[in-house]
Amino acid sequence: MLEQLLIFTRGGLILWTCKELGNALKGSPIDTLIRSCLLEERSGAASYNYDAPGAASYTLKWTFHNELGLVFVAVYQRILHLLYVDELLEMVKREFSEIYDPKRVEYFDFDETFRQLRKEAEARAEELRKVKPMGNDGRKQQVVKKGSGGFDGGNKKNKSDAKEADGDDGKGRKLENGHSNGNHSVVGEGNRGMGLANGKENARSNNGAFDVSKLQKLKSKGVKKPTDTSVVVRKGSKADPKTKVTKKNRVWDDSPKDAKLDFTDPVEENGNENIQVVAADQGESMMDKEEIISSDSEEDEEDEEVGKDSKPDAKKKGWFSSMFQSIAGKANLEKADLEPALKALKDRLMTKNVAEEIAEKLCESVAASLEGKKLASFTRISSTVQAAMEEALGRILTPRRSIDILRDVHAAREQRKPYVVVFVGVNGVGKSTNLAKVAYWLLQHKVSVMMAACDTFRSGAVEQLRTHARRLQIPIFEKGYEKDPAVVAKEAIQEATRNGSDVVLVDTAGRMQDNEPLMRALSKLIYLNNPDLVLFVGEALVGNDAVDQLSKFNQKLADLSTSPNPRLIDGILLTKFDTIDDKVGAALSMVYISGSPVMFVGCGQSYTDLKKLNVKAIIKTLLK
Repeated sequence: MLEQLLIFTRGGLILWTCKELGNALKGSPIDTLIRSCLLEERSGAASYNYDAPGAASYTLKWTFHNELGLVFVAVYQRILHLLYVDELLEMVKREFSEIYDPKRVEYFDFDETFRQLRKEAEARAEELRKVKPMGNDGRKQQVVKKGSGGFDGGNKKNKSDAKEADGDDGKGRKLENGHSNGNHSVVGEGNRGMGLANGKENARSNNGAFDVSKLQKLKSKGVKKPTDTSVVVRKGSKADPKTKVTKKNRVWDDSPKDAKLDFTDPVEENGNENIQVVAADQGESMMDKEEIISSDSEEDEEDEEVGKDSKPDAKKKGWFSSMFQSIAGKANLEKADLEPALKALKDRLMTKNVAEEIAEKLCESVAASLEGKKLASFTRISSTVQAAMEEALGRILTPRRSIDILRDVHAAREQRKPYVVVFVGVNGVGKSTNLAKVAYWLLQHKVSVMMAACDTFRSGAVEQLRTHARRLQIPIFEKGYEKDPAVVAKEAIQEATRNGSDVVLVDTAGRMQDNEPLMRALSKLIYLNNPDLVLFVGEALVGNDAVDQLSKFNQKLADLSTSPNPRLIDGILLTKFDTIDDKVGAALSMVYISGSPVMFVGCGQSYTDLKKLNVKAIIKTLLK
């Protein structure tokens, strides 16, 4: 049963809702759809599943009227699998667009129209449900006949067995696909193709025994016999092992002595290293510097790309028709008109290291936002698509909440408690190094910082963090190795509260997203200490793996948490940004899949090499 059908504008004004479907929805599925799907450029998806508090769960489907700026949303219980919802939404869109007036805000006269449309859609679905079993039986018999016709050799028993197996498999596939997508004609054709394929394979297998001699010949061609020299070398190496000879440097009479290559810090007699203090002479952090974007226009490159995109259309439509269309404008953009430009845009995003799945979803969302719109005069389709993509990228990359950490630190200081930041991520991405960069930036703003060495798993992790703490002249809380990191973090926060430290930076062990024991320990650390900020540290070098890392990190944190409201990733710190040139797509992939903003960008190996993400520069690079 349909729970609700809603019509509203893109500005959020509700124009009409069905009063007959007055069921009170549990939770807020419409608001969640707008916040998590429509505003996040995920509108190209077919449906959205919402799990309401309690046992209720809904499926939401929607469609747009882009020219009028209207959104049509239908809500029904997920368990029902209503087949007529898509058709009903299209019928409602068609009828409502005829009576829509921007000056009107009430449409009570649409109730009777919707009642008729709903009855018509339900009647069609009922007819299809009745016709479905008959059509499937007829197709099954046809598949069996065609499959049996493909056998040229073999006995009758094999034929009958093959028929029964193919028939049973085909039936199972029909039922499964029929329930999953509800498309009856596609299901029948797919089973028919599978039946024919099985018939051909059986025919090949029954046409005669396999020639074993041919297989032996192929194996003999691929395998090379060992030569005598290789045997001699192996024997010689076993009998007479020789030490490796190293070449000595030539010494000239007038050459100076070799320079010392060991640059490690000297160690005193008591074992303490003389580490240079660098907190004062590194200079200003790049976080406090405004990045200047070059305003050089790239119209020549865009014109060339537009020319490439418009060549196929020019061949199909001709020069005069394409020129006339660009002057007069196109009535309504269709999906076929957008496909060439979207394909070129998708390929461009993938070359910039955007994950394939993310690029495809973005293009689907842009297509959904442009389909049905009228093309303005003197504008090309490719330029319209690029402008829509630029707006979409801006909405995704722009943070939806405040990411001013200094303001949050001062607010926590007024409450006389430390501001806790936990750094998480996979192995080798630079968590400890970038933790030290964040500490240096906070020191520049007169904020007292304490480090917590909670990486009790990797050998050398505590020593590495201790070295950064000595260089920056800040305290560090450590308990050594093989300790519970959650307990170490809790004791560090208590120590910071006693000492009056403003910020506690918690370093954690690197872990792969599939390592459940380590992910369980991380979930326990976050649940027990309730940090103010959970930063995911990821490399800017990754492409498709960024989607897997972030999605599984969030999923594991949600599944393994004992809290009803688990803490997920709050922000992202991108490292090694100086090594990727224009391959900046990892930033887009991570923000899209997690919904969390990029708060820091590591762009070097010194303490000052930490900066903010410049959204305009990223968009310009992605679309260049």
